Amino acid sequence: MGLLLTAACAARVTEAPAALPPFPLVSAPPILDTPAPPPDPVQELIASSTRHFERGQQELQLGHLEAAKAAFDQALEVLLESPFGARSHPAVRDHFDRLVERISAYEVTALAKADGFAERTLDPATIDDLLAISTFELPAPSAETRQTVAADLRADAHDIDIPLNARVLQLVQLLTGRMKAFLEEGLSRSVQFLPMVQDIFRAEGLPLDLAYVPLVESAFKPSALSRAKARGIWQFMQGTALENGLKHDWYIDERAEPEKATRAAAKYLRTLHDLFDGDWHLALASYNAGPGRVQRAMRRSGRTDFWKLAATTRYLPRETRDYVPLVLAAIIVARNPAQYGMTIQPVDVPRRETVTLPGAMDLRRVAEWVGAPVQTIQDLNPELRRWTTPVRETDYDLKVPEGTADIVRVHLAESDPDALAPLNWHTVKRGETLLSIARTLKVNRTDLAEANYLSIRSKVAAGQRLIIPRAPTLLLAANPEPAPTTAALQASDAAPASNTAAPPTAAAQAAVIYRVKRGDTLFSIAKLYRTTVASLKTWNRLRSNTIQIGQRLTVFTSLPAVATN
Repeated sequence: MGLLLTAACAARVTEAPAALPPFPLVSAPPILDTPAPPPDPVQELIASSTRHFERGQQELQLGHLEAAKAAFDQALEVLLESPFGARSHPAVRDHFDRLVERISAYEVTALAKADGFAERTLDPATIDDLLAISTFELPAPSAETRQTVAADLRADAHDIDIPLNARVLQLVQLLTGRMKAFLEEGLSRSVQFLPMVQDIFRAEGLPLDLAYVPLVESAFKPSALSRAKARGIWQFMQGTALENGLKHDWYIDERAEPEKATRAAAKYLRTLHDLFDGDWHLALASYNAGPGRVQRAMRRSGRTDFWKLAATTRYLPRETRDYVPLVLAAIIVARNPAQYGMTIQPVDVPRRETVTLPGAMDLRRVAEWVGAPVQTIQDLNPELRRWTTPVRETDYDLKVPEGTADIVRVHLAESDPDALAPLNWHTVKRGETLLSIARTLKVNRTDLAEANYLSIRSKVAAGQRLIIPRAPTLLLAANPEPAPTTAALQASDAAPASNTAAPPTAAAQAAVIYRVKRGDTLFSIAKLYRTTVASLKTWNRLRSNTIQIGQRLTVFTSLPAVATN
């Protein structure tokens, strides 16, 4: 029985289960290639227009006005030339109006800034902040600072006397502590100027330690401007600069040109040295306060030593009492920066070369020719106050990036000299004065006078040609005609067309009444009459870019009358 059960169990265990029927294979439905929806021609048109506009924005940021204008024109032209037209499709019409508004806003902004005639942006001079900080309680010098400075003065021969007194030590502590980052930045920037400064001072027989004075004055920034209107790495006041051979007018300020300013500083420091019988401490005090003030302080006190004069508040201003020890402290640290924990990262010095210009030149045009931002050209020529070289100075030497001088020369040879600078001119009429011209043309009277090398009290004569310190941008209206020649301007009785709020005089241009037709836009009308959208809106008191069929617009133009149907 047991065997039977065992056999039965064994039979049940070894019995293979019945095979399941195979799962029927179902073929997947074929993936059909659904065609992509056709591109929306309207959206493609708008995208193309937007790409041109964005390129114009990029060019404008670089200061490339011609390239920006061409790109903005193209952004509008692709809409005007499309089968839809600029006004027939709602989406295209809205995009067109937005573009005109945005480009017009750029133009208005440029005009508000005098479009290249506004003075370039300057940096605040460091001396204001440094002398302000020194009025607070200064840190007591650490034992380490005392030891380091004492060892420094023993080991290093300085070519001006540096006393180891409490005020100098306090200011060394300030410059290597709280003001460390400031001094490191100035020292890093100084690397590109120090060889030039030292060469000039060595040739003039001046102490090389004085090459570090700009650390305190400006942190070696050519564009530095103090609250007292001192300028450049040597922080010359305008009167002192003129006395020492530096040129200053509406177009140029040589205080900002490092080499020219350094030669003037060497001359001035030599004069102060001789005036104070070789005492460099008094010479430095007078560099800050003026020699007259220091001489009066010496007469009043009967003292001839700077440190005795500075021991009381009675004779010298506070900033002068602090200025001399601050310069000496900066010299100590600058001579051995690593010893005071300074990290110097030299600023890259752009290589440059010079090209001689035959006349006035718009820096933005040069920037476009050499493919550089206009800021690069300005940085290479810090003495230029505006975006143009002097209008009445020939053979001006302009610095350009290395390897580009020949490119500029080729463009100069191929260009009309009268088209190289965007200048507006006005021929004085009988009875006009600088004030009346300034009011009529809506420019500042002082700028009008100085741009023409006149004083605001100067009289002008009928027939005299004046530069109007406002350059046309014409970002919106393409002008296929070449710029007027000098001869043409001389024959004209008024300035060439420009983006002004006031309409031209009847003697210069006639008023035309234009009736708007189907498909017209402010842009197309402005282009037809070679004016701008901004001018059309001003002349007709329009608040938007919308115009209606049959609407009458006043246009001031010197062109022959255009049929208006």
